[in-house]
Amino acid sequence: MKSTILTIALFASHLLTAQTQGTLTLSFTQTPHTSYQGTKNVMAVWIESSTGTFVKTRARNAGGGTSDHLPVWAVKSGGSAGNCLTSSCNTVGAITGATLNNFSTRNFSWDGTDASGNVVADGTYKITVESTWNHGSAATTTRSYTFVKGTTADVQTPAADANFTGISLAWNPGAVGMEEKSSDMIVSIQPNPSLNGVFHVEFNYAISVSAVNLAGEEVYTEDVQMNEVSKTVNLSNLTSGVYFICVTNGTSVSKHKVVINK
Repeated sequence: MKSTILTIALFASHLLTAQTQGTLTLSFTQTPHTSYQGTKNVMAVWIESSTGTFVKTRARNAGGGTSDHLPVWAVKSGGSAGNCLTSSCNTVGAITGATLNNFSTRNFSWDGTDASGNVVADGTYKITVESTWNHGSAATTTRSYTFVKGTTADVQTPAADANFTGISLAWNPGAVGMEEKSSDMIVSIQPNPSLNGVFHVEFNYAISVSAVNLAGEEVYTEDVQMNEVSKTVNLSNLTSGVYFICVTNGTSVSKHKVVINK
């Protein structure tokens, strides 16, 4: 009887501390604001726990003249409300850049890890978007989307609002969202992220280079000729998001995460 109780307790403990690998994707289209004639805007996207504890930044776009326009994210990430560009704001592993120049479709992803690179425990999380398009409190919005990270896929189409339309959210468990770098291969990929979908891939030896999407579907493949040590991988026909470039040498595959950020 004691053995049975111990077994159940250990199993329950495993469930409570499970750390499933996988990938979260979020996509939406920004809505232009009729009260604002410009197109420039700033944005931050981050992951937090169900109780609001900061986990990891996914993106921050702002400039010197708009450094006080993302106060919610700035405080959450360890900085102060008045300056989202200070080094105390945690942007480890995030895509960062200047003020955005248009209202457009945006794509973001998360690999289930925290800012230290550790896979976090399964459970309920939120991906939060803070967007500001003008000066003043009336020209900003912060919206969170709740999802469950675990062994089961969580696919959602949240309702549109005045700021975001065409919203899609999906947590997909599994190793398809993880890099698999081979120890016997030297691979370099630049630039990453790419603003146009074109990547320059260098390697010590390979017989083919391919690319797959988050669903594991092959979206590009090309053979490598003898004595070639680089390839230009053109994924410009694909939408913004996360992909994996796979370099094969005949005995092993080195899989590298790349980001298209048009």
